[in-house]
Amino acid sequence: SSGINAEYGECAAIRDSFREEDNDNRCRNVAKLLYIHMLGFPAHFGQLECLKLIASPRFVDKRIGYLGVMLLLDERQDVHLLVTNCLKNDLAHSTQFVAGLALAALGNVCSAEMGRDLAPEVEKLLKSSNAFLRKKAALCAVRIIKKVPELIELFVPLTKALINERNHGVLLTSVILIREMCTIQPECIVHFKKCIFNLLRVLKNLIMAGYSPEHDVAGCSDPFLQVQLLRLLAVLGKSDHEASDQMNDILAQVATNTETSKNVGNAILYQTVLTIMDIDAESGLRVLAINILGRFLLNSDKNIRYVALNTLLRTVHIDKPAVQRHRSTIIECLSDVDISIRKRAMELLFALVNENNVRSVIGELVNFLSTTAPPELKAQLTSTIILCADKFAPSKRWYMDTILKVLISGGHYVRDDVVNSVTQSISESPDMYAFIVQKLFLALREDIAQQPLVQVSTWAIGEYGDLLVSGPCDIGEPVTVTEKDVVDVLEHVITGSVCTNVSKNYALNALMKLSTRFKLESDKIRKIIGCFTISTNVELQQRSVEYRTIFKQYDGMRGALLERMPVSTNDKPAATPSQDPVSQLPEKPAPAPEQEADSLLTLIGGLVGDTPPAAPAPAAPTNNNNNDLLMDLLGLDAAPEPAAPAIPPVTAVNKQGLLVMFNLSHEAGRLKIVAQSTNNTSVPISEYIFQAAVPKSIQISLNAASSTAIPPGGSVTQDIFINNPSKSSLKMRVKISYNSGGVPAPEIQETITSFPVSF
Repeated sequence: SSGINAEYGECAAIRDSFREEDNDNRCRNVAKLLYIHMLGFPAHFGQLECLKLIASPRFVDKRIGYLGVMLLLDERQDVHLLVTNCLKNDLAHSTQFVAGLALAALGNVCSAEMGRDLAPEVEKLLKSSNAFLRKKAALCAVRIIKKVPELIELFVPLTKALINERNHGVLLTSVILIREMCTIQPECIVHFKKCIFNLLRVLKNLIMAGYSPEHDVAGCSDPFLQVQLLRLLAVLGKSDHEASDQMNDILAQVATNTETSKNVGNAILYQTVLTIMDIDAESGLRVLAINILGRFLLNSDKNIRYVALNTLLRTVHIDKPAVQRHRSTIIECLSDVDISIRKRAMELLFALVNENNVRSVIGELVNFLSTTAPPELKAQLTSTIILCADKFAPSKRWYMDTILKVLISGGHYVRDDVVNSVTQSISESPDMYAFIVQKLFLALREDIAQQPLVQVSTWAIGEYGDLLVSGPCDIGEPVTVTEKDVVDVLEHVITGSVCTNVSKNYALNALMKLSTRFKLESDKIRKIIGCFTISTNVELQQRSVEYRTIFKQYDGMRGALLERMPVSTNDKPAATPSQDPVSQLPEKPAPAPEQEADSLLTLIGGLVGDTPPAAPAPAAPTNNNNNDLLMDLLGLDAAPEPAAPAIPPVTAVNKQGLLVMFNLSHEAGRLKIVAQSTNNTSVPISEYIFQAAVPKSIQISLNAASSTAIPPGGSVTQDIFINNPSKSSLKMRVKISYNSGGVPAPEIQETITSFPVSF
């Protein structure tokens, strides 16, 4: 606290000195104030003093004044208008160092108005014979064209002379300026493609140049200029086969002649790899680039290994066979102590899975799951292993074994969507019922602490538990299981304190199903179910009461009500090796942060949205006919609503290759909207989040999307329920965010008013 008081005391003394117009000490006081500002204390009262120093004829005063301008001012300050005139005078100063100070300040605090006013002065300095000023003027021009893109035309004619500069400093800043022009205004690329030969000549001279003490850095000739040249070539050669052909030889020379013993050489090689992957390079050059990344994976530096994995993940879709050659090295990265390296290695391995290597790769990932996988990766890991195993499984037996290993190793990190997916897969494999139910029963008998395993096991036992007693055993060693053994295990689950209420609901359903198949234990099952009619858990109590009602009043129909679920016939897309498992990762949609929700509501104005996350239903798929019959038996109102006339779909969004269609229907007095989002691009979409809001008089509820990843040509669905008691006109504001090809895409915001008048 004493230090803080000293700082405030010094600020007060400096403020008093400013009031007294102490010209002799103004420079020193502003320097003190800048130091205090860097410590985090307010120093805005020194802005005008900085302007006075800039107007001073002394170079020392100007130097401190311009430093103060760069630290204390930004383009939002009104005092900028006063700075412009001083800058204009100093840009025309005969002393290069004064003009250099003005260029440095303008390059840091230039606003759109200042850029328009001072661009002619910067243009003159770009034509200057002084290399010191040309270098600074080029960097200042970068700032100006960012603020005022229409001024690009002013600087384009000057770039031809700048590219032929012999001074490396001027050449470096000129390359940065040209790349910025091409980024801001892609039409400039056609103009600058004429300069590719000159750029390649400069790059070749740098590679072949001998030792130069002025430009040498750790044995490499001007690595900063080499990297910037490579970045510019990547922009000029993108999607241009002819331009890429000109670059192939020089890029190969850079890749083979660069020294790799120091980080300087690794930086050049890394940028070379990115350039090769961005242009239409020949296949041999792409293999060379991927082999460079493979060498990076063997480097002892963790940062280099991480960069290599990250780059391989971004480029794996370009040449997957070349990346496959480094699979063993990538697998070794799973045991790295750095969690970020393990995460990238895991994602890259998922991208490499195909029919030929699925056994070995999934085996390594399951081993990673059970040994060194950190808790924060296990949820994603289990979901993607199941997805890849389902897509590329060589046999049903292997797939079921893999499922069991994941359930055991993943523990409570296994997501609900994995539980639902596994039960779906089991129901689609009638020839594996006896095998999987016995495997799951033995696993459940050993451990009931892993809730996802408990839920899948109890569901399978409820459906196919009779095969435990009478079905053939295909586990290896003969296993004898009695009806009592099965009921005892389920009783242990439902009465113990380890299992969650969701797991107990699964077990209660399983017991009810088995009551029609286990004749010897039917009375015990009835007794266990009856114990929960007074349960404090509403769901358990309700199910128990309903099941007891069936026992008492409709016992003769119990067998028909509790038949085994029919074999699922849901079609799944055929697995192809070209599909990227990572892009189809079935992650749970992350709930939108409160700040994002607030910003959405702000955009909408008077609208209010409600986007609660919808948890997947814990129960297995149910038979609608049996459900209706059960509701009739219990005296509940299950009368079907009259069929509503067909409602034409509404096109909500059609932008950036993303098509969102609203399929409308009525359900239980509410409007149900099934939002179908289709990816019409050639790259996968990940981290897809759909939000919606409606006017305050209308209530909205959003269920979770079927997936947050959309492969090229694929689609996901999301249910939206609208309750409009006031019958007011329906207007909806939607906000969509996602990553396209691993890169954040521009956010989409649309207002939909084209709903039918009846809504």
